Amino acid sequence: MLDIKFVRENPDLVKENIKKKFQDHKLHLVDEVLEEDKEMRASQQKGDELRAERKKISKEIGLLMKQGKKEEAEKVKEKVAQIAKELVDLEEKENQLRESVRDKMLQIPNIIDPSVPIGKDDSENVEVQRFGEPIVPDYEIPYHADIIKSVNGMDKEAAGRTSGEGFYFLLGDIARLHEAMISCARDFMIDHGFTYAIPPFMIHSDVVTGVMSFPEMQAMMYKIEGEDLYLIGTSEHSMIGKFKGQILTKEELPVHMTSYSPCFRKEGGSHGLEERGLYRVHQFEKQEMIVICEPEESMEWYEKMWKLTVDLFRSWDVPVRQLECCSGDLADLKVKSCDIEAWSPRQKKYFEVGSCSNLGDAQARRLQIRTKGEKGTYFLHTLNNTVVASPRGLIALIENNYQEDGSILIPKVLQTYMGGKEKITKVK
Repeated sequence: MLDIKFVRENPDLVKENIKKKFQDHKLHLVDEVLEEDKEMRASQQKGDELRAERKKISKEIGLLMKQGKKEEAEKVKEKVAQIAKELVDLEEKENQLRESVRDKMLQIPNIIDPSVPIGKDDSENVEVQRFGEPIVPDYEIPYHADIIKSVNGMDKEAAGRTSGEGFYFLLGDIARLHEAMISCARDFMIDHGFTYAIPPFMIHSDVVTGVMSFPEMQAMMYKIEGEDLYLIGTSEHSMIGKFKGQILTKEELPVHMTSYSPCFRKEGGSHGLEERGLYRVHQFEKQEMIVICEPEESMEWYEKMWKLTVDLFRSWDVPVRQLECCSGDLADLKVKSCDIEAWSPRQKKYFEVGSCSNLGDAQARRLQIRTKGEKGTYFLHTLNNTVVASPRGLIALIENNYQEDGSILIPKVLQTYMGGKEKITKVK
């Protein structure tokens, strides 16, 4: 959410930013916000004048009563009562305007960084750089679901009976490899100075609206019926929400944490669910990282964070690339974002395995996460990045380590987490 003062002083810039995000249908919100804000401030000024007048008149009542002028005092009391009624009406109007302004402000997108490429959707995202050589072996690589089944590592039919489409059982060495990835990612982040956390997996609605836009919430989140609770779609939501309403000291900054959680998403719409595979499912597990820092440090942290994901995947012998997200592909709260995509030797193309985002002070403003400086209290910046999400990461690992004989080599760094096992072999 933008600062209303910024919108007052830069309406044309805010409108231009909306156009860059190809959301022209929101342009009217800027004028409406400015008009309602002006009306609200005028109402507040009128209220202040009435309160001052009431205070002055109240003193007159006391003086008249002392002088025994009860009749005159009663007339003045009527005037005070009329002012009180006007104040009630004004306060009701102010509350309505304040709520309307906030609702519209929540819909106006954050100002994107000047470095963000302009484009309508993810088809116009820009490749920045590659890490590792994308190799296509001279033997066929089966679909990942078939590879996993060949080692008796998955049962989606049983999951369909227990939970429906979009769920799965991971079994045996594949389940173990999945956990090895998560554990390795956890230790990797701890070694890089991040504090490890396991957060709540359900959060209140005010935290949800604090960390994401309403359309995102509607598309992603599962609501717990009869309670003010939502299942998290990513642990970033809980982790940023942890600092809701807090004024952090300079000694506490920057906050850098890494968290494990299961994640729950509707995955509806045009993408749909994967019937056989694991690309799009309702439930998955993820190691996440978040940073809360001084505004001037956020871009430096942004660069550090996505590179950590690259380093982790390269340690698993998975080639990756960084893809800069264009303006139309940025969620409303984001200032700048990039995707990390892993190479798929089967598809002969890259696919998304993580995303790194700088949200500026948007989440901090919504959740009132601040610090104190020489010029007073101000909002901090928040960032988040996927360390690894499985089964997406699992698919990349399996495909890039699949051998001609049907076995899957286990990268050396993961062997410790697999009891020394070096490869997973086909079940006869």
